[in-house]
Amino acid sequence: MTDARPTAQNLPSELPIAPLDRPVSLDIAVPGSKSITNRALLLAALCPGEVTLRGVLSADDTHFMAVGLKTLGFQVETNWAAGIVKVVGQGGKIPAQGGELFVGNAGTAMRFLSAFVCLGHGHYRLDGTARMRERPIGDLIEGLQAMGVKARCELNNNCPPVIVEADGLPGGRVEVDGSRSSQYVSALLLVAPFAKAPMEVCVTGDFVSRPYVELTLDTMSAFGVGTLNKDARTFAPTHGTAYHSNGYEIEGDATAASYFLAAAAILGGRVCVTNLRADSPQGDVDFADILARMGCRVRQGIFAGDRGIEVYRDPKTPLKAVNVDLNDMPDVAQTLAAVALFAEGTTTIINVGNLRIKETDRLKALAQELTRLGAKIEEGPDYLEITPGPHKDALVETYDDHRMAMAMALVGLGRPGVTIKDPACVAKTYPKYFEDLGRL
Repeated sequence: MTDARPTAQNLPSELPIAPLDRPVSLDIAVPGSKSITNRALLLAALCPGEVTLRGVLSADDTHFMAVGLKTLGFQVETNWAAGIVKVVGQGGKIPAQGGELFVGNAGTAMRFLSAFVCLGHGHYRLDGTARMRERPIGDLIEGLQAMGVKARCELNNNCPPVIVEADGLPGGRVEVDGSRSSQYVSALLLVAPFAKAPMEVCVTGDFVSRPYVELTLDTMSAFGVGTLNKDARTFAPTHGTAYHSNGYEIEGDATAASYFLAAAAILGGRVCVTNLRADSPQGDVDFADILARMGCRVRQGIFAGDRGIEVYRDPKTPLKAVNVDLNDMPDVAQTLAAVALFAEGTTTIINVGNLRIKETDRLKALAQELTRLGAKIEEGPDYLEITPGPHKDALVETYDDHRMAMAMALVGLGRPGVTIKDPACVAKTYPKYFEDLGRL
């Protein structure tokens, strides 16, 4: 067993990106899905007995979830190098009667565990980095309070640290605002089967990133619990049914895949992500369709099990700008922004206001760094317009945001003079990203 924290090894504080002057050809299996890994870790802890997870992502976010479960008294055996984690679940019980949990800047860990500890008994406190203390969680806390849970934000600012005085989850009908994060909805759904009374989770307001809720329901179903969709916004997981699993395989991360598919669009040639299903429940799998609209050719289901997504662009075929609503898949906004610098015309990304409460204010960060790279940018409250301009050499700030580093590095593949500051921040979800990017 190893508990070593995943890191981006041997990366300098500033990393120049070497441009490629040729089309690419690559088959690659990307690391396991972060979103599925953290859902599966929690569900395994809710099962009775040992569950073996394979294909797990080895990165900061999943590390914090695994350590959080250990802090709560669960037996968690990790072999990050092999992508295997074994969890001995307690069938809906939490062994530790209270505890102090630190989750870094892992949003899924903070939100999922805040609801999870409500199943326990005792005083629980959840905290994170300085940035995590700025990321809203008030909508989830209000939902828990409405059920009768003694939960609060310690600093009374709707952000972590979170304090829960737990005595089981009461259940009943609960409304949660879905306009800032779908993770609040997922957090409640995951623990709903173990509430004292049947639960209905009703989403109010705008419903951002809905595919991530569908991903939660899909993963719950794989662990044996179905959910009744009473209408498009009301979900009723089967009450009193235990999760169970003899083992679970986690597929490749669709957001991680977007960077390599985007590289084919930028440089020309082909890239195939081999461990991602064409019918994946991950919403970001649809990024390939956006690239098709920009002038690429897409093939899906190339391998057995309907796996494999390939993007090809003839180097003689120019990329075209697009106008796209990314409300359902905001995590690929930075990837699309990088591609937009190589497209003819103005690319518009709309309905992504929730990017402002991610690891950084991603709309503001993109506007600043794309401008630094020579683009003309119009930034709105929930949109970004990107018009390519004369390229400028730049030291690109990453704001301790893994997706800024990964996406902006793509620009350096197609243009000289791009250097990424603090590249090691990719350890949050993809420690070996730059090593894999070098395979192009």
